[in-house]
Amino acid sequence: MPKTNSAFMKPMKISSDLAAVVGAGPMPRSEVVKKLWVYIKKHNLQDPTNKRNINADEHLKKVFGGKKTVNMFEMTKLVSVHLS
Repeated sequence: MPKTNSAFMKPMKISSDLAAVVGAGPMPRSEVVKKLWVYIKKHNLQDPTNKRNINADEHLKKVFGGKKTVNMFEMTKLVSVHLS
């Protein structure tokens, strides 16, 4: 059986701004990212011309440090600030 990365699966505390999008924590980073994508798809926030970009609504703008548009790779970096 493969060994899992326990640090990656460790439940993290979630900031109130991020909790408004993904729900109350604590939860593992992987679960936070899954819930973020559910939120993005539910609210149709992916840029239709470039699917790698996310157009933030008011809740995501707080998580993204005020940025209106971020790419999916930058998103994980910005979200990590809200996890402890």
